[in-house]
Amino acid sequence: MGLRIALCGVALLPALGANDSHAQDIFYLARVTGHVHVDGVLDEPVWDELEPVPLVMYEPVYLGEMTERTEIRIGYDHNYIYAAARFYYEDIADLRANSMYRDRYSGDDVFSVFLDTFNDQQHGLWFSTNPNGIRMDYAISNDLVFGGGNPFDRVINSSWNAFWDAATSRTDEGWFAEIRIPFSSLGFQDQDGMVEMGLSVSRWMPSKAEVHVFPAIPPNWSMGYAKPSQYARVRLENAVSSRPVYITPYAAGGASRFSELTADGDAYVATDDLTGDVGLDLKYSITNNLTLDITVNTDFAQAEADDQQVNLSRFPLFFPEKRQFFQERAGIFEYRTLGRFGRIFHSRRIGLHEGETVPILGGVRLVGRVGLWDIGMLNMQTARVAGLPRENFGVYRLRRDIFNANSFIGGIITTRLGWDRSYNHVYGFDSQLRVAPKSYLIVKWAQVLSNDTGLNPLQDASGGFARVRVERRTQIGLSYTLSGTWQGRNFLPGIGFLSRAGFVNPFVVLGYGWFAKESSPVLSYQANLLMTQYYRDNDGSLDWAYLRLSAPITLKSGDLHSATVEVTVEDFRESLELPENTSVPIGRYRYTALEWMFMMNDGHLLRTNAVATAGTFYDGTNIGFEVEPTWNASRFLELGAAYQFNRVRFPERGEGFSVHVGRLRAQLSATTRMSINAFLQYNASTDNFLGNVRFRYNFREGNDLWVVFNEGRNTGRFGVDPALPALDSRTLLIKYTYTFIH
Repeated sequence: MGLRIALCGVALLPALGANDSHAQDIFYLARVTGHVHVDGVLDEPVWDELEPVPLVMYEPVYLGEMTERTEIRIGYDHNYIYAAARFYYEDIADLRANSMYRDRYSGDDVFSVFLDTFNDQQHGLWFSTNPNGIRMDYAISNDLVFGGGNPFDRVINSSWNAFWDAATSRTDEGWFAEIRIPFSSLGFQDQDGMVEMGLSVSRWMPSKAEVHVFPAIPPNWSMGYAKPSQYARVRLENAVSSRPVYITPYAAGGASRFSELTADGDAYVATDDLTGDVGLDLKYSITNNLTLDITVNTDFAQAEADDQQVNLSRFPLFFPEKRQFFQERAGIFEYRTLGRFGRIFHSRRIGLHEGETVPILGGVRLVGRVGLWDIGMLNMQTARVAGLPRENFGVYRLRRDIFNANSFIGGIITTRLGWDRSYNHVYGFDSQLRVAPKSYLIVKWAQVLSNDTGLNPLQDASGGFARVRVERRTQIGLSYTLSGTWQGRNFLPGIGFLSRAGFVNPFVVLGYGWFAKESSPVLSYQANLLMTQYYRDNDGSLDWAYLRLSAPITLKSGDLHSATVEVTVEDFRESLELPENTSVPIGRYRYTALEWMFMMNDGHLLRTNAVATAGTFYDGTNIGFEVEPTWNASRFLELGAAYQFNRVRFPERGEGFSVHVGRLRAQLSATTRMSINAFLQYNASTDNFLGNVRFRYNFREGNDLWVVFNEGRNTGRFGVDPALPALDSRTLLIKYTYTFIH
């Protein structure tokens, strides 16, 4: 039995219980008495009355001697959780304060507070600030990881935003921060006035690649201090959350010009359009842990532009969701079928079709937790547009904790109903069982019912999906993922995203990691092996096979190097179309590639990431590289660029092409409330140039003025008949939102 220990000056008491995954103490948070003025100046008496939390070094040497003095204090009152920090520097030149842009990390010193308000050791909320006092907030799902320690499968939703406050100040001694998080922005459950949740805090010093954390979480995982299962368990007495209603009307208007082909197909003509609209979003916490969102005439004018991508495969590209309405507790709706991108529900299928916007008339969203149950419900109605009828989209998700922390059983139903009587329904089951401290068994099954196929699932199983997977999740020592997946050729979720269908897939990942000696400049080594094959479910023939050997090395400086060897086998039943009228004929191909990746410590004001690849490519060759430099010219201005190049040649067929993708990004912030983000992109594979400029003035949380300018231009105009217009589209939009809180 563990101990129930004081945090910030409360006496030791016997434990009521401990996390069954490992010995874990339970702390009582101290109640703050008196007023706290959140200004970044820690001059209130309360901050001297509370004891600092016991911090340890997480990196570069676990439990090593911390090179700088750090003090973090946590408390709460009737309405808020407070966190205050004093971050000292012996040499103030080591401090990094680059960004003044909301939700933008640019190699800054960072103070973070992590809360598992559900107390389910699966979901977390992440609140951070830097020396300039910007706010960064993220939502964490499924204990930060999908898969056997694979860092690329982490689930961190950077598009989630909440109502909270942060302020900072600086002196020659260091920087100082205060954070105030209202209970109304957190979902939690209380029992007779007692609330239990998870808590972790951290200080990140990029100039030294050093992290200080509480509690003493071992670095067995990438960013282990952010894993909800590893947080300290804390209790709050007499914590009562208010449940305000947030009513956010908006008004938007703008002008656009776009080019369209005439009815006879002989030429393009420019069409001008003026738009004006109003709408409303409403948010209400039905309980402390169950939130209802209602939207009417939804508008996403302020959403970020997607990064241009080059597709050199026969599988579709995946783009993440960036629209704010879909972010609240988005992890509840997760049901992945294959790797990072396969999923039964992908919210970008709602309101977007083939790159064009489909008006959303309205919708409702209910998410939260009741007892041991996670609940998610979403229903949206879209308008009729050319090529699509009016449609209703529904997602209904239930998940319940069983046996122990990190184990659950759940189900999902998705529906897509068209006014033309079309329908596509999916119902599925999933379960995750933690069978040992780091080992998991995952089972999933789902079925599609659609009038596109008219299949009876009792007679034809080709609309089904099933997976069994075992994992050992760690980055130190042995990790593994072993799985088998079957996906029928008619398993086509109407609001999902799939890279392929109709296959049987054995999948193996083996990894081993270890720390270097304390005297070494290397922090850790990794060795990873991935093997997977896809066999067609109709005849059992091989469709695609892939083997990957990688060896990432992380340095104590914060830099990372990784060398990779990839071997791919593909069997084509149809030719593959590539840029510049190049194609790969039907046949079986085996090709090998070498890759080197470098990621520089982001504490440098001028830094870059780089990737270089070379090898065979089908029956030809491919040489490619990508560089992504960033320069923090000052705390007001960040400049970034990215350039990707691929040179593909098929000498035996006398074919080939070169693809260039360039991106330029500028972020200008006069204050933490006013910012301009300019994003320019060029993609040679699609012969287009895209520009996106967003101005935002944040009067306060929930009260924003947006001015958004988008322009698309055709750079390869004369390869088709009729010739494409120089201007593809141009849009200027203005949107104003104001949130009333009652």
